[in-house]
Amino acid sequence: MKTMKSTENTMTMEATEIRPFRASFSKSELDDLRRRIAATKFPEKETVNDFSQGVPLKTIKQLTEYWANDYDLDGFEDRVNAYPQFITTIDGLDIHFVHVKSKEANALPIIITHGWPGSVIEQMKIIGPLTDPVKYGGKAEDAFDVVIPSMPGYGFSGKPTNTGWGPDHIASAWSELMQRLGYNKFLAQGGDWGALVTDQIGVLAPPGLMGIHTNMPGAVPAALDKAAFSSEPAPANLSAEERYAYDQLEFVYRHVFYAFYMASRPQTLVGLTDSPVGLATFLIDHDARSLELIARSFAGQQEGLTPDDVLDNVTLFWLTNTGVSASRLYWENKFAYFSPKGVKVPVAVSAFPDELYQCPRNWAEEAYPNLIHYNKVAKGGHFAAWEQPAILVNELRTAFRQLR
Repeated sequence: MKTMKSTENTMTMEATEIRPFRASFSKSELDDLRRRIAATKFPEKETVNDFSQGVPLKTIKQLTEYWANDYDLDGFEDRVNAYPQFITTIDGLDIHFVHVKSKEANALPIIITHGWPGSVIEQMKIIGPLTDPVKYGGKAEDAFDVVIPSMPGYGFSGKPTNTGWGPDHIASAWSELMQRLGYNKFLAQGGDWGALVTDQIGVLAPPGLMGIHTNMPGAVPAALDKAAFSSEPAPANLSAEERYAYDQLEFVYRHVFYAFYMASRPQTLVGLTDSPVGLATFLIDHDARSLELIARSFAGQQEGLTPDDVLDNVTLFWLTNTGVSASRLYWENKFAYFSPKGVKVPVAVSAFPDELYQCPRNWAEEAYPNLIHYNKVAKGGHFAAWEQPAILVNELRTAFRQLR
């Protein structure tokens, strides 16, 4: 019996241990990617002169040419490994995460969750300013310890072989991760899927959770969300601010058919594992405004997102072969994307103008009864950490100052 107990303890230690991780890609993997990019078979030009049929052929060719000729693929591995990374096993699945500790004594731990079509690369621009605020013009007392996990099926995390890894399960895993890292108090932040996961952390309210921040709040009144989904005319009693948000949301529901497809037939998207340019085209067509920002960056008008930003993320998807496995999160999800989830913990909301919808204050107050911060920022869209990192960092510092 003593031997059995010793074996059980060893197995438990192995299951919960935190293992250092470093990304490594072989020359053959990189050469295969280069070959496939060069062999891209293009469609004909769209029959319109706008984005209404999807990614224009001009943008597809600009992306392909940049990826083939100007992008530093050989340096990709070093860029991915710029920060300390680890893997631990939670509920039978390997979870990869970036973990950067601040040198400041009173740094607050924060777990930040990416979305689709994102990865930990989305948040790398905010790691330095959050962990070392003095270096980036901030104050030492605003420092954070930063944890950025790869969601199941994304990046270097494991790919679930069974169903059940929806936002609520991920939220539970993230709570376990923070406990495993030794944090007895922590904050959580997210946008896109990260917003749903972060809301679910708020619903779970694990011991030690101090509060959450979201840049895609689940705050649309359920009746309005349902009406927007059905493309019904906006109710007459909405304020101008609410009407604008409603119109944004109604537009989104009419132009995100990729989400409906992934929610019903993710395994059919085998083209995402066979053509790198096909994968890239699918990933950059997330929403109308983001596509415009990405397209103009490949046309030489860089602001916010750059071609290298975009292709670092796509290259990670390709080399980890996660085009299909990442899509399954849409199939797994059972929650409304934008309506309230019942979060009672302290919540901070940053409303970006080019988000899928810019949340009015009164919606945020109703959805989050313990709202501690709300701000309509002047600039930025759906990928806040990626596109406007300085604004998001300032929001996090301001929002959580009162919880220190």
